[in-house]
Amino acid sequence: MAEDERSPLLRDKNVPRTDEEEDVGCGASAACDPRRSLHRYLVLILMCFLSFGSYFVYDNPAALQTHMKEDMKLDTSQFMMFYSLYSWPNVILCFFGGFLLDRVFGIRLGTILFSCIVVVGQCIFAIGATLGGDIGYIVMCAGRFVFGLGGENLAVAQNTYAVSWFKDRELNMVFGLQLSFSRVGSTVNMNIMGPLYSFIFEQQPEWTAHKVLGVTLWVGAGMCLISLLCAIVLAYFDKRAARILKKEDGKTGEVIKLTDIKDFPLELWFIFLICVAYYVTIFPFIDLGVVFFEEKYDMNPSEASAINSLVYILSAVCSPVLGFLVDRTGKNVFWIFVGVFCTLGAHMMLAFTFWNPYIAMVVMGMSYSLLACALWPLVAFVVPECQLGTAYGCMQSIQNLGLAVIAIVAGKLVDVKGYLLLEVFFLAWLCLALIGVAFLYLVDASRGGTLNMSAAERRKQVGLIKEPLDKGRQDDTTSPIRPRSDFQLRNRYLSRIGAKLPEHYNYHLSTLSRRGVLQ
Repeated sequence: MAEDERSPLLRDKNVPRTDEEEDVGCGASAACDPRRSLHRYLVLILMCFLSFGSYFVYDNPAALQTHMKEDMKLDTSQFMMFYSLYSWPNVILCFFGGFLLDRVFGIRLGTILFSCIVVVGQCIFAIGATLGGDIGYIVMCAGRFVFGLGGENLAVAQNTYAVSWFKDRELNMVFGLQLSFSRVGSTVNMNIMGPLYSFIFEQQPEWTAHKVLGVTLWVGAGMCLISLLCAIVLAYFDKRAARILKKEDGKTGEVIKLTDIKDFPLELWFIFLICVAYYVTIFPFIDLGVVFFEEKYDMNPSEASAINSLVYILSAVCSPVLGFLVDRTGKNVFWIFVGVFCTLGAHMMLAFTFWNPYIAMVVMGMSYSLLACALWPLVAFVVPECQLGTAYGCMQSIQNLGLAVIAIVAGKLVDVKGYLLLEVFFLAWLCLALIGVAFLYLVDASRGGTLNMSAAERRKQVGLIKEPLDKGRQDDTTSPIRPRSDFQLRNRYLSRIGAKLPEHYNYHLSTLSRRGVLQ
């Protein structure tokens, strides 16, 4: 065989490949060429599976609430500790996830590392259930804490990969698919873990109950292991693409300066208040929802799990549509009010009526999606770009602190007073959120009404204040809306929930990739 016809498979291993040789063989096909759409779509499948395992195991306790409390002999407050311990590390880590990926580990190693942490955390959780007793409970708590160290940052890594591969192309679609696929993980967990526990118990009647629980949780560890394998394969393809396309590694773009907190405007603190007061009525309710529906509406475990997962299903379906609605109409503060008010109505129906609970859960799911679409982009309107990372970090920190505390309080209330008082407790928080919305509207109106402008009014204001960047005449700290066409800063965050982006889109991931937004 002639030298120039020799297959690359027979070449000297000590001689490095050239870029041209990468296109020989498999690389010559569309499936292996990072410049072709087919290859990017195959990589997208790996990206979607990155967080599937994490979202699947996050609500393992909710899907197995009855069995977990009976088998481990836990009261509700001890059960809710599993969720509280997930949130505690993220009170701090939400400030540093982007820094770790950008400056310490890099996107490839960081993704693999955080995936490993998720796997280890779930394995510890399953081992604790297998052990049973007080020692087993302590081990399970340790597992949830370890899981919390990796879960949030894995979401940041996933979205950093998305920007690196799909910016200027199908980024809007990619974010929507990732969000929907994460919801699939949560929904699958809610609907299969209970029946899986029952199946294992029937097949192995001689096993102790806590051993059956442990084996069931090992299925969740297997799901996390699949996500870890996807992270490893994705790192290979990303490194290969970087060599062929001569591109830089993906960056989160997150910049954190805690000294910026002293410069936060009053509107931002009301946004923080609304965020924590609203989300503590959603996630803890879902965590405790299965037993609530079983006891109040006399549902079997499968029916209760199905209705409890409705919020996640509707979030996946409705977020892109409602995000587009908010994008086209503006009036963010009005839509926030609608979201909080409708959620208040949903909790009142669950607390004081025996109407079909599907009505309340559909209203709650759509309201939750609407509020997320309208609330999170507001941060980019009230702080300059240089403070966005710090602002979103604070928002996530406060949210996780609230969830960590309220999870324990909610468990105590159920143990002492029952679910009716728990619903009244949630209603009180929603009333506080409504008060926050009212003050946000008043403060914003006194300063020009920027946050509740219509989309047309915002486009008009941008046209009035826009100046060429090279003149350097616009001070970053003076305008709540950056002078860039079509509200470029806002679109960075609207992309996460499915709104249509202009062609000159410029990304900034920051913290919309956190679990508080994805859920």
